[in-house]
Amino acid sequence: MAQYLSPGVYIEEVSYRSTRAIAGVGTTTTGFIGPTRFGPVNLELVMVSTLGEYEQVYGDGQPLLLSDPAQPGIPPQAYPNFMWQAARAFFAQGGQLLYVSRIVGHTNGVSNAAIASAPIGSPGGPTIYARYPGAYGNMPVAITVNVGQNVLRFDKTGTAGLGSVEEYDVVMLVIPGSPGTKAFYLVEWDANANNWFFTVEGSASTNIPLARAQPGWEVHVLTLTLTVTPTDPTIAPQTWAGLALDSRHMTSGSNDSLSGKFGADPHNREFGRELSILFDGASLNGLGLLSSLFAASPTRSPGSPGLAFAVETSGSTDAARTLSFQLGQGVMGTDGTLPALADYEGTDDEDSTPPIKTGLAQFEDVEDISIVAAPGSTYEADPDKAVAIMQELITHCETMRYRIAVLDSINHQSINDVRQLRAQLDTSYAALYYPWVRVMDPITSTPINLPPSGFVAGIYARNDVTRAVYKAPANEVVNLALGFEANINKAQQDILNPEGINCFRFFEGRGYRLWGARTVSSDTDWNYVNLRRYFAYLERSIDIGTQWAVFEPNGDRLWAKVAASIASFLLAEWQAGALLGAKPEQAFFVKCDRTTMTQNDIDLGRLVCQVGVAALRPAEFVIFRVGQWTGDRSS
Repeated sequence: MAQYLSPGVYIEEVSYRSTRAIAGVGTTTTGFIGPTRFGPVNLELVMVSTLGEYEQVYGDGQPLLLSDPAQPGIPPQAYPNFMWQAARAFFAQGGQLLYVSRIVGHTNGVSNAAIASAPIGSPGGPTIYARYPGAYGNMPVAITVNVGQNVLRFDKTGTAGLGSVEEYDVVMLVIPGSPGTKAFYLVEWDANANNWFFTVEGSASTNIPLARAQPGWEVHVLTLTLTVTPTDPTIAPQTWAGLALDSRHMTSGSNDSLSGKFGADPHNREFGRELSILFDGASLNGLGLLSSLFAASPTRSPGSPGLAFAVETSGSTDAARTLSFQLGQGVMGTDGTLPALADYEGTDDEDSTPPIKTGLAQFEDVEDISIVAAPGSTYEADPDKAVAIMQELITHCETMRYRIAVLDSINHQSINDVRQLRAQLDTSYAALYYPWVRVMDPITSTPINLPPSGFVAGIYARNDVTRAVYKAPANEVVNLALGFEANINKAQQDILNPEGINCFRFFEGRGYRLWGARTVSSDTDWNYVNLRRYFAYLERSIDIGTQWAVFEPNGDRLWAKVAASIASFLLAEWQAGALLGAKPEQAFFVKCDRTTMTQNDIDLGRLVCQVGVAALRPAEFVIFRVGQWTGDRSS
């Protein structure tokens, strides 16, 4: 209660609303898990909303070169890049919000994928690495040494000064008429002398105070430009200009050196996620790095000058001052082995700083995810492995409560095979789809069969946006489809549909469509996908929208407010056509009073509210009874 201690006018804000509004949560955010060409494995997940954004982080759609640990000694084989294909299908169907958990194969906790690298100069010196494992990291990297304008100035009294110089800049000092007219120094500030010095660390006798500068001298600041060219020619190169050579260099409080921006732990983790390379050379000062660059290119060709000469030559071209490296010259980047069950399950290392999570454990920190899939996990898989990965997805969704898993059948499965696969599953938190979808692969320009989950997740999202989450995500056009791995007819679907196997069908004049919306549950109360997803939507909306009630005084007023908030939310759902009933009282009820909780509940701090809704089920079987009728009969 406000205190009034002195005379005056007091303005107070109050609310005359009897209820607090509950907003419906989003239902279209999707999480894909599986191997990709590139990208982080254990960083916090980042949302991508277009295929271009996906490629910037996780690489292109070229095949993955994976070895099978069950077949030692056999060289890596090319596997279709199902994650890229699934992302493409997802966005093509209308999906917009996607999280990707990249996994790589492990053996005894050790990754089987190698990180590409290239040394600069002599072995043991600074090295450039791909930031993440994978053959995609075997990419060209170019470093250009830029020579700035002369920054040495003299005032009317002949006193020397420096413009546009920061401490620890590497500069080229030009002294006309003396032997070795061009030399390289660090610029350092001496607070005691209140002046700049041109220094060479470890050689104080060669340090030159700025006060000794004479007219005709020149000081040129050296910076680096780094260019990384992805292996996919359709993706534009990344370029960073103005990088300082010394790791201690700061501009406006930010480390803008090569090692500072591309170090193992960049100052900005979000920015570091977008960096495709890592530079290991922080132990060198700027002059040491420059020496390594010079040593990496003593000559450009037999008898021609190298990088040092080009830097010292006025008017030299950028090409002459550029060193090119091919990552993979030191260590060749590889994609590793096929991910195993443990890789999908992931790890959770809470003792690290920050905590490190991989696999499905990463999805636990993203509350918005409503749809989960593992595209490609069933490719050429034996049924036991496929079911084990499916069970991991199901366990994850059941644990997180407000999610559903989209399960892929195994490619080349017959109807009997997919029925045997389905027989091992029983949950309302997953739906199984069959057969695989045939599309034109833009990478190879040939038809390819793809797992259904990428298409289905996108159809879920499109259905939710254009219609509503309570509408069954079926009888929907499959964009990009050229056909299906198997043509399912009505007689075959008469067998599959009752068992909860959702089929893709072709209909003359109506195209390729998703023609099923059942979960793999044996409980008839939860045998429809839209029913499970709609209740997840309701439950999570109520969960988030009533958090304000926690620790409020647990009495009649609170009970009435909670009941009114939920009733108002459900009334809006009924008015939108989401609930069955001609009147609101037929569509839902909300109880929160002495009839829903005992005195013991109240004493233990429990508020118990009962909510019942008459949810709509899809008109899966539309029946028209047609018979003969004569005009002289009354209807």
